Amino acid sequence: MTAQERATWRDATLGTPRELDLPGGTLRCFEVGAGTPIIFIHGLLVNANLWRKVVARLAPAFRCISVDLPLGSHTLPMPEPADLTPHGLADLIADTIDALALEDVTLVGNDTGGALCQIVVTRRPERIGQLVLTSCDYRDNFPPAMFRYLRVAPAIPGAMKLLMAPMRLRAARRLPFAFGWLVTRPIDRPAEDSYVLPGMTLRGVADDFRRVMKALRPRYTNEAADRLATFGKPALIAWSSDDRFFKPEHGRRLADELPNARLEWIENARSFSPEDQPERLAELIAGFVGTTDHSLASGIRQVRPEDLRRR
Repeated sequence: MTAQERATWRDATLGTPRELDLPGGTLRCFEVGAGTPIIFIHGLLVNANLWRKVVARLAPAFRCISVDLPLGSHTLPMPEPADLTPHGLADLIADTIDALALEDVTLVGNDTGGALCQIVVTRRPERIGQLVLTSCDYRDNFPPAMFRYLRVAPAIPGAMKLLMAPMRLRAARRLPFAFGWLVTRPIDRPAEDSYVLPGMTLRGVADDFRRVMKALRPRYTNEAADRLATFGKPALIAWSSDDRFFKPEHGRRLADELPNARLEWIENARSFSPEDQPERLAELIAGFVGTTDHSLASGIRQVRPEDLRRR
């Protein structure tokens, strides 16, 4: 498999790819399963593959839709006029839900994606039925302090290319400023390659990432947090207990600010709980969304690629 093929790889358990022509540009998402719709939103420098292990466990009972946002590990570059501010990115999520004609959606976010979900439910909440926030940005922690160099680098010619070049080596990806402190164990190679390689091998992806990083400012997350009390629908805060970037206190504060929220802890997980503890996270989501299939809450069956081919 070439570097470009590894950059575009998506796990088969995510389901069927779809390209949506949205007001802001063309976006790709992946869909599998039937029933209550759940939309999965990732953060910076990862893509829909972040949710592959969770989707594999939920697809037997729910309609799972994983979105590839233009956050640096995507494959469809956005047009030059596209709004890649946090408001624009949140609109991409809301426009995806509109384009799929979904109602009563459960919106699930991680990392930067969790911040964008907070913006969605405080600006365009009409189609959202429930919110799930795993460890994510909140108020002034946008982005976390260790990764703020990514906000400065786009202004320096050649800096982003220089910063990303070592990521071709797997050893460098385990460093704290890369994935090292985001997970408790190494990410499997195909998924990790799909996170790291797009910006190095696919035209336009790095430019999108630079535009996103230039616009990341805490005023967006503070504005959303100030309005969370207006979202009265059910919310689940599923926070990683061992997170080094998203403080446990922020999970508690989110649960307090949302008027109809409950807080659950995910043990032995860092920021990327979908990578570290997918079974626990899937159980929490299944129980939160609600199902008559009690086997889901006690032991969710994982979907295999061959199962998808038979559908």
